[in-house]
Amino acid sequence: MPTLTAEDLDALHQSRIDEEESSIMIVEEQSVCSDSTVTPQTPTSAISLKPMLHYDDASDEDEEEEPAKPTKNLFRSRRRGSIAPLPALRLNDKEMMANDFDTQSVLSNQNSITSINSLASLLKEKMQNVPAMIRKKKRETKDYKLRCFVGMLFLIIVFLVGYAYVMYNQKLLAKSYFESVKLHKKTRGLRILDPKGNDLLTGLLGIGMNIDKPYNCLVKDLRDDGSVCYEWNSKARLYMNLEKTTSPEIKCYSFSWETLVDGYYPTDCFDIGEDRGYWYGGGLTKGIDYPLGKASFDFAPFVTGDINIHQWGNAVKRYFLNSKGVAIKVDERTPLYVSFNHGNKNRFCLQGRHDNFAFVNRLSKYPELKYQICTGPDMKSVHNNLTQKSLWDGLTENDNTIIKSLLREPVWQIPASSQAELTETTIYNYTENVIASGYLRLGHVLINEYWQKNIGDFQLDPERFPTLADTVKILHRRGFRISLSVQPFISTESSNFLEAVSERLLIHERESERSIPALTRYKSLASAGVLDITNNETVPWLRNQLAKLSETIGIDSFYVDFGNAFNIPRYYQCSTTLKNPDQYKTFFMERFEANLNIFGVSSAISVPRPPAFLSLPPVNSSWSGLQTIIPTVLSYGVIGYPFIMPGPVGGDFLLPTEKLPKMYSFYPLEFPPLPEQELYIRWLQIATFLPVLRFTHLPSEYRNDSVTEIAKELAAIRQKTIVPMLEQYSSVAMDEGLPIIRPLWMMDATDVNCLFIDDEFSIGDGMIVAPILYRSDTSREVYLPQGVWKDGIDGSLRKGNRWIHNYHVPQNKVAYFVKMPDNTRF
Repeated sequence: MPTLTAEDLDALHQSRIDEEESSIMIVEEQSVCSDSTVTPQTPTSAISLKPMLHYDDASDEDEEEEPAKPTKNLFRSRRRGSIAPLPALRLNDKEMMANDFDTQSVLSNQNSITSINSLASLLKEKMQNVPAMIRKKKRETKDYKLRCFVGMLFLIIVFLVGYAYVMYNQKLLAKSYFESVKLHKKTRGLRILDPKGNDLLTGLLGIGMNIDKPYNCLVKDLRDDGSVCYEWNSKARLYMNLEKTTSPEIKCYSFSWETLVDGYYPTDCFDIGEDRGYWYGGGLTKGIDYPLGKASFDFAPFVTGDINIHQWGNAVKRYFLNSKGVAIKVDERTPLYVSFNHGNKNRFCLQGRHDNFAFVNRLSKYPELKYQICTGPDMKSVHNNLTQKSLWDGLTENDNTIIKSLLREPVWQIPASSQAELTETTIYNYTENVIASGYLRLGHVLINEYWQKNIGDFQLDPERFPTLADTVKILHRRGFRISLSVQPFISTESSNFLEAVSERLLIHERESERSIPALTRYKSLASAGVLDITNNETVPWLRNQLAKLSETIGIDSFYVDFGNAFNIPRYYQCSTTLKNPDQYKTFFMERFEANLNIFGVSSAISVPRPPAFLSLPPVNSSWSGLQTIIPTVLSYGVIGYPFIMPGPVGGDFLLPTEKLPKMYSFYPLEFPPLPEQELYIRWLQIATFLPVLRFTHLPSEYRNDSVTEIAKELAAIRQKTIVPMLEQYSSVAMDEGLPIIRPLWMMDATDVNCLFIDDEFSIGDGMIVAPILYRSDTSREVYLPQGVWKDGIDGSLRKGNRWIHNYHVPQNKVAYFVKMPDNTRF
């Protein structure tokens, strides 16, 4: 064999390369010059295949075959020509085997030398790894997605299992009681549901108790009535039960907290946002808030007071009503504190708390909180079922006569701001002016406490009333009834004070001998004792004093001025322990109503037995005072006082516009001078439609023909239209306990517009009154509930369930509308 030098090898190698390049260039030229795209044909026989250079694992020798016709190499570049076939390759997601791939390959290098074979072998090794790497990448991509999917699925399963666990525990904790009560035992969240499962009332119980889960009460602590009982770690105990009701559509649930440690005040709060309905009841607040949900104040004792100073007015009742058909009644033994919208907005809270005055008499070792929650189909149904029923029990013919006389005839309150202003002559002249008016009916002459020399004498002042008995006889013949204002207070300057002290008839100082009286202030009195009505010896003593007065002078009835809870001595102690200072009024009425003709009381916590009317609190002689009358009447009607007596036309007193002096209510308040004419007329228009028409200033004092004509027209309307309607609904009040003067929602509790109106009122279901309440106004907005209404001004018929905008009301008219039968047609 000839020997080849290195130069010969290089020349041979270069010629081989040139030959190969020349072959490829021809194929590429043919492809480029073609007019159309040529689809390569895959050879199907061994003859058509170009011989290929094969590499076998067993041998490194080359095998040469005759060259075939050059074709376009679609899959390999010039460099790939010396590389062994690929075992497999994916193209456009289609796997092609090595023989298919090589079928379309064209190889021209058949005589490579050993060094080239070595290079080709290295390339072969690298290229053989390519499909494996591609497959591995695909597998890694698939593995990554699978892992993500499995991870997400795992998280979802964990979430669903956790959610199910939480909801299961929530369901266990938020246990249902009596079908409609749900209580979450950990958070103490309360939900009262309607028959459809919607929330009627929501709230939180046990505010301020930082203990989570309660325990079931021990057997010894369970009650015999079947109450559900839970205890919070010896701090408080809660009892819940379903109460019996007179109507199947009304359900009542009782809640009772027993405190087990000192210093904890059981507190339950309820949501009162507008989406939770409107709240009413309780009584008149300091801000004259109607509906009650508008109020905002911190916890205050739930007792009567002066609304200019204290949180609540002269009449309260532990009864709160919601427009969704829910009512709350608090037990009388609870030392009750109440708050509205304080701190945390939209909350109404009840709290049991002992203190040093209002609830100083502890009826239990620790404060308790007991109340009922009652639900029904609507507010009107609930209210009608919870109001005190028949008031006829024990009513005499004389009592019924007094009721009718108060509805038909005015109360003439003799104006006197001091003893010097009240004389026998004053009374006689005032009644003469009433008679001289000619159009006003005669009625009750009310004489305030200044008929005595000292409050508590229970005897006429002989200097100012030397012949009052004779004067009273004259007034009786003319048709008047005489009433005296009496009080359970005895001035320390009264001749009866020493006797009352020696006989131990007065409330005494706490933790002292009964011979030491507890003193207080009342109106003009700087120092006075209070008769202990719970003492069995006091009752006959006072009864004899008043009976003697009635017989010698001919007194027809009495008006009892109790003051308010804060007029009771601060460190008081009675023979019988009182639940709170207001219970004094209840004791008094129970012990004297059967023996004395009482036609009015100044304060109350329960409905006084008819014919006693509840007087509204004193009102300032101003436009702002006028605007408080309707909310006050509506508030007292809702809490169950059907017979109310407003103050005199024009107001009870006149206060300066500057800041009120502290505790001014304990000092004498002068009767107001003659109010401005427009204010007096608008006041008289409202009073004409209320149960009792009360005067101090007569219309004739203005010496104005227009005032006289307006007063005459109003008197005619009252006698012809109003009085018959008042008598009709007074009978309803006696039967069902419903008020005579009502809020509009009592006509239609489903009408949202009726729920918040505080400047209109209705007389029963028969009439709506919409008076003018602002200076110089001659028009107003009027809302009429569903039905057909007859306009009291022009006699036209008006369709209800709509607003009347800019309704014109001249100064000599008052807007009122009479309900027509349902079948009335225009």
